[in-house]
Amino acid sequence: MGYEENKIEGRNAVLEAFRSGKTIDKLFVLDGCQDGPVKSITREAKKGDTIINYVTKERLDQISETGKHQGVIAISAAYDYAEVEDILANAENKGEAPFIIILDGIEDPHNLGAIIRTANQAGAHGIIIPKRRAVGLTPTVARTSAGAINYTPVAKVTNITQTIKELKDKGMWFVCADMDGTPMYDLNLTGSIGLVIGNEGDGVSKLVKENCDMIATIPMKGDIDSLNASVATGVLAYEIVRQRLGK
Repeated sequence: MGYEENKIEGRNAVLEAFRSGKTIDKLFVLDGCQDGPVKSITREAKKGDTIINYVTKERLDQISETGKHQGVIAISAAYDYAEVEDILANAENKGEAPFIIILDGIEDPHNLGAIIRTANQAGAHGIIIPKRRAVGLTPTVARTSAGAINYTPVAKVTNITQTIKELKDKGMWFVCADMDGTPMYDLNLTGSIGLVIGNEGDGVSKLVKENCDMIATIPMKGDIDSLNASVATGVLAYEIVRQRLGK
């Protein structure tokens, strides 16, 4: 199955894409252009929380594939996003306690694709990513997932911290990966669990970490102090698997 990042160019085409319900990750608009058609497009974009970037004509020309963008270019997702409720329903349908992976600002599409693949193999019921400052479901993500994107729902939310709080109200516990935590083998990671993995460079943000119930560290014996985000996800996810299996 092929995944294409669709660049939609021209005012009529972009407006029709929004009104038809197509998932649009980003909208690029010529800075300072506020005529009627452009206002209609940005209004539709805001309804769906699409990220709007106001850029120069030079930047639009650089992004454009047709040279006929008319001041607007929309980037549609290579795959549709799920809702958080879909992820919880996935767990319920399988008769299992929810196991959700939350990614706090993963920017590398290869990391996200690999994490989706690992999540599927580890039996996670879904993945949650933020709408801003993170990679979305690009073609590279889809390809790197090796087909797992077809089976593991990915939800995009406005506020990771708020989502964690809402899921806590539903009985979930959250563990985040951090260098200064408790060794993962010493934590109880059974039951309804959310695993939080941070940005490749900065790790889990301070506010998100403060809202987690546990902080897990992966024992390391090497000469460098961290693992790739997708590898760290795999190690922690399979410790959760081990504990869920009662091994």
